[in-house]
Amino acid sequence: MFSIRKLGAIGRTYRHLNRYHRILRVLFKYGFNDLIDRLHIDQYLESGLQMINRKPREQISRLSRPERLRLVFEELGPTFIKLGQLLSTRPDLIPPDFLDELAKLQDEIPPFSAEEVRAILKEELGRYPEEIFHYFDEEPLAAASIGQVHRARMDDGAEVVVKVQRPGIENVIAVDLEILAHIVELMEQYLEEVQGHQPMAIVHEFARSLSREIDFSIELANIQRFARQFEDNPAIHVPLVYPELSTDRVLVMEYVLGIKSSKVEVLREQGYDLSLIAERGANLVMEQIFVHGFFHADPHPGNVFILPDNVVCFIDFGQMGRLSLKDREDFTDLVLNLVAGNEQNIVAGVLKVTVQLGEIDREHLSRDLGGLMDMYLYRPLEDLEAGKILQDLLDLVFRHKLSFKPSFYQMLKALTTVEGLGLMLDPKLELIRLAEPFMRKIRLGRLQPGRLVSELSATGSSYLSLLRDLPEEARTILYQLRNGRMRLEFEHRGLKSLSVTLDQVSNRISFAIVLASLIIGSSLILLSGLPPLWRGIPIIGLLGFTVAGLMGFRLLLSILRHSRM
Repeated sequence: MFSIRKLGAIGRTYRHLNRYHRILRVLFKYGFNDLIDRLHIDQYLESGLQMINRKPREQISRLSRPERLRLVFEELGPTFIKLGQLLSTRPDLIPPDFLDELAKLQDEIPPFSAEEVRAILKEELGRYPEEIFHYFDEEPLAAASIGQVHRARMDDGAEVVVKVQRPGIENVIAVDLEILAHIVELMEQYLEEVQGHQPMAIVHEFARSLSREIDFSIELANIQRFARQFEDNPAIHVPLVYPELSTDRVLVMEYVLGIKSSKVEVLREQGYDLSLIAERGANLVMEQIFVHGFFHADPHPGNVFILPDNVVCFIDFGQMGRLSLKDREDFTDLVLNLVAGNEQNIVAGVLKVTVQLGEIDREHLSRDLGGLMDMYLYRPLEDLEAGKILQDLLDLVFRHKLSFKPSFYQMLKALTTVEGLGLMLDPKLELIRLAEPFMRKIRLGRLQPGRLVSELSATGSSYLSLLRDLPEEARTILYQLRNGRMRLEFEHRGLKSLSVTLDQVSNRISFAIVLASLIIGSSLILLSGLPPLWRGIPIIGLLGFTVAGLMGFRLLLSILRHSRM
């Protein structure tokens, strides 16, 4: 798990400042001067900022702001590419035109050398690739920000792929996350439009997600769990894995020889049943979500292959979503009430699956939800698109200062992605019709006698435990009050800018005192005639005056640049 610490406390090292300057150069290059000015970053990183060219190139100025943001993320590398991909799934955070542009982010960068691959395999597995595999292709199949993939063949003839983590990627991501946390902290302080969206919580969630994705042993466990979920289902193939040859930085798995699901014409020419593939893919994703609560969070066409007999195969299990049974039930209730037009329960259903970011007007929310139902309730099922309904629901929720839980955004992304892929294969696909049986099953599952007894037992046990602990807890509180040991904690907000200003003032006073001392000391040395001399003038005194002049110019420049005399 990456640890995000305060940049001001530990980050004023060369690697942090160098990377921070690099990020700022790229932001200036693509015309985000206004953002940097609003964040007052120059208060924290005065050194070197005046040397950065702040004027974007003419050809870049012609691009739209969303296009320029995408280029910023692509140029800044792995951490920011992954961040852009995350933001592309969060319509509650950024406008639709930015969503569409960030969805185009390409996670493809130049490969690292074969020598580095050999060194990593030796370090992780204790042997070089030629000692492990009958054949190992040093030319990578694909290279991405986290790692790259090589083809290989086992001694028994099995074709495999070897996924190797990019050297030094953990250090790069760790530094980027600390800088990103600092920038987000400034955004919370200075940008009113992001306040209330809890951007720091999003950064911490992003750090947790990256920690899971960068650890290949977690991806191995994901594949093994996914395989167990579908071990008796002939409609899906899950790649075999080789745990004995896999570590945190190396993953060996079966090479899947199939056709990408996006190659519709190739599938049609080779006689595949496109309607069956579309229905199977949709059913498999919904089974993952509603039955198992553990699902592939990125089922885009490049991660879905079609094998002979119309068998569906998912690859790349680095991003997986998880939904508790309660979350699945709450979402099911919301959708079924929405489809049935049950206005009385819809507002409560929305509030169950969302987090409140501000004051909620329930009456206004109820009216808007009623309008949403009027748009879709009386239309033929074949005319409804789940992706469009979910997008309208997201927009409505955002307008009312609500936000879905992070796991729901992953689920919504998976559903809309698989619907888009399914419609590409079969324009008549009805995802809502296919989803209904899964949702009905969840709702009926709550009425099973075993489930009811189990929930009643758990609830009764919780209440008994609470009643048993209540006297002791009350006694502890009263004891602390009587002995004056009760402590209330307050969190001060809005004082950080004052703290920064005081820090700057004290630094400048200290700087001025050192400067004055240097001038006085140099003057005394000049008057003393202390050798060594240059034309009768002490050299040490001249050096002291030179350093003092440079320091004075530096202080004056800093004051003028901040427009504070």
